[in-house]
Amino acid sequence: MDIEGWREKIDVIDCELVALLNNRATAAREIGRIKQRTGAPIYEPRREEIILENVSKANQGPLAAKDLHYIFQNIIAVMRAFQTSEPNAAHDFDD
Repeated sequence: MDIEGWREKIDVIDCELVALLNNRATAAREIGRIKQRTGAPIYEPRREEIILENVSKANQGPLAAKDLHYIFQNIIAVMRAFQTSEPNAAHDFDD
C-alpha cells in the first residue's frame, strides 16, 4: 500500500475512534448522573487504575503500555470533566 492508501486507512480508523469516544462519553455521562444521584465521588482513583491495568492487559503492540496509558489518562480526564458538565449544555463541536 502506498502512503495515500495508509492515510485513507488512518482516516477511516479516526472516524471509528470518534464514534467509540462518543459512545464512551455517553456511558460516562450516565455514570456521572448516577454518581450525582447517589452522592458518589466523580474522581475514583482505583477505577482509573483498573482501566489502565485493563489497557495493559489488552495491549498487543506495537504501542508501548506507557504510551497507551498516556492516551487513556487524557481520555479519562476528558470524560471526568464531561461527567461534571451540565447534561444539556451546548458543546462546541468544531474545536
